[in-house]
Amino acid sequence: MTAGQYIIPYIWGGGGALSGLFCRWASCVSITALVAHKYPHIANLSSIGLSVEGRQLWVMRITKDPNGDTPGKPKFKYVGNMHGDETVSRQVLVYVVEYLLTKYGEESRITELVDTTDIYIMPSMNPDGFERSVEGDCGGQYGGRNNAHNKDLNRSFPDQYAGTSANPETIPEVMAVIRWIQEKKFVLSGNLHGGTVVSSYPFDDSAFHQRNGHYSQSEDDSLFRYLALVYSQNHPGMKTGEPHCSDAPEETFKDGITNGAQWYDITGGMQDYNYLHGNCLEITMELSCCKYPPASELHKEWDLNRESLLAYMEKVHIGVHGFVKKAINGTALANVSIVVASIRHNLTTGHNGDYYRLLLPGTYNITAVAPGYIPMTVHSVLVEEGKAQELNFTLAPVVNEGSGGITVTTYAMPSNNDLNLSTTTNSSDSTHPPILPPIHQPIQPQEFRHHSYSDMDLFLRKYSSEFPSIVHLYNIGHSVEDRELYVMVISDNPTVHEHGEPEFKYIANMHGNEVVGRELLLNLIEYLCRNYGTDPEVTELVNNTRIHIMPSMNPDGYEVATEGDVRGYKGRNNSNKFDLNRNFPDQFFIIKEPRQPETIAVMNWAKSIPFVLSANLHGVFQCQLLIVVFDLRVQENPLMHNGHPCVDLYRGEYFKDGITNGANWYNVPGGMQDWNYINTNCFEVTIELSCVKYPISKELPKYWEQNRRALLQFIQQVHSGVKGTVSDFEDGTGIPNATISVEEIDHNITTARTGDYWRLLVPGTHYITASAHGYTPVRTYATVSKDHVELVDFRLTRFHSDPNGQSPKGPQPTQNPSEKAFQSLIKDLSLGQGLEQLVSSTATENSFRYRRYKELSGFVRGLTLNFPKITALHSLGQSVEFRTIWALEISNRPGEAEPSEPKIRFVAGIHGNAPVGTELLLEFAALLCINYGKNPVITRLINETRIVIVPSINPDGREQAIEKQCTSTQGLNNAHNKDLDTDFFGNASQRVVEAQPETRAMMDLILDKSYSLSVALDGGSLVATYPYDKPVQPVENEGTLKYLASVYANNHPKMHLGDTGCTHNGQMGNIPDGVMRAAERQSHMGSMKDFSMDFGHCPEITVYSGCCLFPPAEQLPTLWAENKKALLSMLVEVHKGVRGVVRDKSGKPIVGAIIVLNGGVRVFTAEGGYFHALLAPGNHNIEAVADGYQQQRQEVHTASSIVIEFDMDNSIFGLPRAFVVASAAASMTALVVTACIIWCVCAAKSNRQKDGFHRLRQHREEYDDEIRLTSMGSKKSLLANEFQDESESDEETLYDNKI
Repeated sequence: MTAGQYIIPYIWGGGGALSGLFCRWASCVSITALVAHKYPHIANLSSIGLSVEGRQLWVMRITKDPNGDTPGKPKFKYVGNMHGDETVSRQVLVYVVEYLLTKYGEESRITELVDTTDIYIMPSMNPDGFERSVEGDCGGQYGGRNNAHNKDLNRSFPDQYAGTSANPETIPEVMAVIRWIQEKKFVLSGNLHGGTVVSSYPFDDSAFHQRNGHYSQSEDDSLFRYLALVYSQNHPGMKTGEPHCSDAPEETFKDGITNGAQWYDITGGMQDYNYLHGNCLEITMELSCCKYPPASELHKEWDLNRESLLAYMEKVHIGVHGFVKKAINGTALANVSIVVASIRHNLTTGHNGDYYRLLLPGTYNITAVAPGYIPMTVHSVLVEEGKAQELNFTLAPVVNEGSGGITVTTYAMPSNNDLNLSTTTNSSDSTHPPILPPIHQPIQPQEFRHHSYSDMDLFLRKYSSEFPSIVHLYNIGHSVEDRELYVMVISDNPTVHEHGEPEFKYIANMHGNEVVGRELLLNLIEYLCRNYGTDPEVTELVNNTRIHIMPSMNPDGYEVATEGDVRGYKGRNNSNKFDLNRNFPDQFFIIKEPRQPETIAVMNWAKSIPFVLSANLHGVFQCQLLIVVFDLRVQENPLMHNGHPCVDLYRGEYFKDGITNGANWYNVPGGMQDWNYINTNCFEVTIELSCVKYPISKELPKYWEQNRRALLQFIQQVHSGVKGTVSDFEDGTGIPNATISVEEIDHNITTARTGDYWRLLVPGTHYITASAHGYTPVRTYATVSKDHVELVDFRLTRFHSDPNGQSPKGPQPTQNPSEKAFQSLIKDLSLGQGLEQLVSSTATENSFRYRRYKELSGFVRGLTLNFPKITALHSLGQSVEFRTIWALEISNRPGEAEPSEPKIRFVAGIHGNAPVGTELLLEFAALLCINYGKNPVITRLINETRIVIVPSINPDGREQAIEKQCTSTQGLNNAHNKDLDTDFFGNASQRVVEAQPETRAMMDLILDKSYSLSVALDGGSLVATYPYDKPVQPVENEGTLKYLASVYANNHPKMHLGDTGCTHNGQMGNIPDGVMRAAERQSHMGSMKDFSMDFGHCPEITVYSGCCLFPPAEQLPTLWAENKKALLSMLVEVHKGVRGVVRDKSGKPIVGAIIVLNGGVRVFTAEGGYFHALLAPGNHNIEAVADGYQQQRQEVHTASSIVIEFDMDNSIFGLPRAFVVASAAASMTALVVTACIIWCVCAAKSNRQKDGFHRLRQHREEYDDEIRLTSMGSKKSLLANEFQDESESDEETLYDNKI
């Protein structure tokens, strides 16, 4: 059904649509269709769907050029007649349509509004209900409110608290509007109803679902109130706030507006859905007390609402607006989150990168955030009354060089290989058959020869120079003989990881004498470069994939291999005679051979880039060594597919379909493909390409012809399965390291730095879950096709402390711009290449050597003399042999207490025979001092941090140690032959003898209790350990402790690989991520780490910098290069976690309050009430406990650093503590005084009664008789007891005698 079908003759009667009649559905369609036909330059009529009974849901679009989509023009909508019997809205919107169209070009106000606004008007969302309604029914007693399935459309939208309950098939009108909202990205909207006269704004419900009276506040509450007032204050009746409706005559609304839930709570309302899920601010306007008044009332209703309707539409132009574009090429970025600081509600850009963010006048900090791009923040944006402020953003992609290697410098040269393609047209002569365009033939490689290392080097540099726009050449390390391990990237943006684009790699020549893969990859480089831009397949592949090609992993072995070798071993291994495909950490076996430089380089490379798919090219047979989900590669190679590849050489070998499971063929411990699968996100297969290991060069074209289609098709398989982004629901930022799990497949992958992921899957339906620490997991299903990748995005919600799911309300602690800028710096250093850039920008001239005590002392004194403004030198004490244990403080105010700044401790040399840590810390101190004032990042870190460096705890042991002794214990202990790391006991009951002087010095430093983090450097292994050394189970806050150790390990090029490679200490296995609990490495009591945790309340990690305890001095530069970034990462990490202030109601800081983390670990507030605790990213419970104050509890999320303030309430029973204490004291005093008075009175009476008896107490028997006498109550009691009578008689006789 089209609009044209309803264009019928219509008598306008002079007043046009304002003829004072309600139009039924067909009539209204006719009117609007005729109007659209009359004003085609500014009007367009379309339908967004059907009602239950098949009526079209018509929408009139009114704007200049209504058939196009002008970027930057805000979209506005009015929706009427959602309840079918509330009819004034329906007719008023028909009048709005006519008014805008007829006044366009006549009134400047209307002309400007139509020219600058994309207006959509839906007069009736519920045409079925309207058709059942009855004119004159004011209370809705005759039906028509609901749709034809009896569903209330304003209770059927997805709800933030109640979820979705309605069956979509019963509410086609709602489903159509939801699709419409999602497609158009409206900026502002009005939902017109009837039944009273008021403007209602979100939220319509709350988590409590209290019937009425509960104000449910949105993040844009002030803005919503303003918008509602715009409508009400321009409506003569609404602004009074007294509608005087007959069904509720006493009901009033201040200023004619109300919060929806405060009026009455409803679930599934449309205005809330628009705000939460539609990018759109919507309010609800109730236009009349009578839902379906007589038609004679329509003129009056139009007059009452006309100015409100126009004024409200004009407010779509307030706030800020603009575009978000890519920095690289200026193209638009859609779905970018626009984040306004202090307003926890974001909107996203449209298809053209445009956005409109409605804001009240004020000053705002506004950020554009998109996964895969560096966020851009504009500070102090001034929003004034009137038209919106223009604010554009340009986002640069997050650079992830990934290789971690050295970029090869090349010089760009213009390419002269561009091809001019001619086209042909069909001949007009029908007597000749049409001339078909020639079939495109890709350019094939021209040179087939074996490339020596030098030849390969020139080949790669040549193509890097010729095709700089799609090629990037770098190396990932060096071979044993110092040959570069080259990798060439081919992609349309080859130097960076583009968000959402998969990373693929080919590796060849792992065995030096298996050369076919090496030559095929050089052929492939030539093929991709020469055909890019002319061959559709190649162009699409390069534009949508980042392809890494490593022609030779074992260049040393290749150089000694011999052409014509069929089955030999010469050149197979590297120069150290190790098989590289038996050299990777294994899941089942301990690989005892030392890890080779080629292996380490590839491991680092594989972990630094989010590879999705890989192939390892070998050459003995023609088969694949893994049963995989992709069989295209085998099918493209007929010889491989038949399963009998080498009949002449290996008659008994058969591989069904040309593939085999590796272990089923033969067992290979330490293989690369298994390591990839277990330790990275990457699926790797091993492909055996030839029966001959080193064929003669004239056979190379044959191998290219056999494999070229398979090589391309295998790369294509990286575009299968599912892909998407896992992002934070609140701010839209990508969540790195989130877990993607697939039901019934026990193998998870994780997201990359910007939250993107690729998960290869076979065709079919799969249930997929995304989870991340501190977020609620989300589960969905995806149907995977064999033809394309399925897009599945996840938006995860953080755990909330409110049991009803609402974020905490009330004023939140604020940060000044300087603090915000610093936290932004910390975030930048934590993501992408921030730390890498800092490392490269802080190079210092150094001459590494081992320093004995005298030179060490001179060095630290020299730092204080040369940098007196930022350093202070302290003596902690002396060793057994009276050597000073130095502590160097680095800060912008050394020696001054700055409790608001985090304090970090770096220590080394607790074992004198492991002095590498000492030299690393001395170089670290020099780097910080030399770069202060020169490097802005280092300067800011020092200004915001108190750094204490203790380079040598055991100087006596260091004097005894011997260089180049990797396992010697000489110098391990102090001069009393005591291992200092077994001497830290806090309880006297645990200590047998007095603490060593070195121990006592460190204990005093640790007991300062002001440190947030401690990092201890040791040697003899390659691992980072976290508390405890003592065998305790379980470890409180283990997640945070492990996280801190992993930060160091992840920033170390070798440690995070988890391969210690230390033959002397038995640690040859694969330690996951290079991190372990200290007790698992070597359990013992009395460690410094444990003492720091238990008595210093400071987490301490111990970093073992290398297998050799005392390596040659020549290795110190390498060790420094390996640890520099990791040490700097600790300076960044100490600024994360949670920090805050504990104050009482009067603002007085509370010193010594206990901050309890997750019910276990404790830290204490320092001077000024400040506290700081490092926590792993996620949600944590924080409790503040102080003597005499009520306990406070909060739940906080720590993505990086946040600030909280505990306002400690010291009231008792709701009254001030001081008042209650004073009252209690006064009451107690009164009780004591009263008791004293009573005692004195009683004592006086007793003295009068017993006057003379005190003189008679000469014998105990007499005293007992006296007591017995005074206990007799009255004369009556005396007469009632014979014994008492005798007593009295005896007493009287005694008295008489004594007197």
